[in-house]
Amino acid sequence: MSSTLPEHTELILDGTKIAWHLDRVKAWERGERIAPITIDMALTRACNYACTYCYATLQENDRKIITREVIYDFLEDCAEIGVKGISLVSDGESSVSPVFADTIVRGSELGISMATGTNAFLLTPDVLESILPHMTYLRVNISAGERKRYAEIMGVKESFYDRVLDNVRHMVRIKREHGLTVTIGLQMVLMPEFGDQVLPLARLGRELGVDYCVIKHCSDNEDGDLGVNYQGYKSLYDILRAAEAMSEADYQVSVKWSKITAGEKRSYQRCYGPPFIIQLSGSGLVAPCGMLFNERYKKLHIGNICDKRFKDIWASDEYWEVMNYLASSEFNAQTMCGTLCLQHKVNEELDAYVTGQASIKPQGPIPQHINFI
Repeated sequence: MSSTLPEHTELILDGTKIAWHLDRVKAWERGERIAPITIDMALTRACNYACTYCYATLQENDRKIITREVIYDFLEDCAEIGVKGISLVSDGESSVSPVFADTIVRGSELGISMATGTNAFLLTPDVLESILPHMTYLRVNISAGERKRYAEIMGVKESFYDRVLDNVRHMVRIKREHGLTVTIGLQMVLMPEFGDQVLPLARLGRELGVDYCVIKHCSDNEDGDLGVNYQGYKSLYDILRAAEAMSEADYQVSVKWSKITAGEKRSYQRCYGPPFIIQLSGSGLVAPCGMLFNERYKKLHIGNICDKRFKDIWASDEYWEVMNYLASSEFNAQTMCGTLCLQHKVNEELDAYVTGQASIKPQGPIPQHINFI
């Protein structure tokens, strides 16, 4: 349980922390079956929002219910095999699940770093009091800084905006009152047509007293079904720089420039990231990444924690056959994947390492959120 301010305060919001886990990189290099450092998952596929940019709508799969028994078994397995961090994000709004708070508390008790990305609509003060002492970070997904545009972009009533802001204020209050180390941030998924909301959101974060506001790209699938105009980001560069200039000593505005400027391009073909950072669907499905949740990628689906213990799925030959396939010459991330996945920065660093273009070594002080690579 967190109680005092951290010794190391660097916050990496555009990059990877894989270099601080060299023991696992070396084990992977030796061909050992390593446990993921980070697992990104949801507790449900359900969501109480209808965001216009939602990637999860493209990734429907066979839904099963993650019960308290299932998630407790999963958390115990993760602790046993050496998973270091679990982020409740993925393809559903985990706060909708009746086991949301229990999952965070139980994971923390088992020594796992716990975090979530959420629309925060259901995070009332009583829920926040129970979960914040057990969390590394809580990120509020909010892609507009003005009431009317919030409703339009996030597919809800305007009154939702007021409730979410109240909940964020409670987060900040609880953190300060109890001296917690949890990092509270806002995240904007930016499509070029949302450019008018960049500065209002940066200002709003400062007014609310959160620790950071991060502005990131919008991922699309390989068919471009969301219609993201990656060239359109260029016209927003000045606005994005102005937003970053709003940073203060205790408030960081960070733009994920590396992905916004990369557009749809990948510099690598092999996908090395999933053994280090794997994703689970809110249906319980275990897959290498969120871009492969859809039933069309069934040959890369490894199992379901509602049917089988995660430690057994992880130890299976099937799990490692999928991981080895993605890292082989039979797979090409440039032509067989959607854009800018969760594993992208890890893939870049590992590809440069494997191909001898760069070494992997930690630079500077130990960053915050070290178990979320």
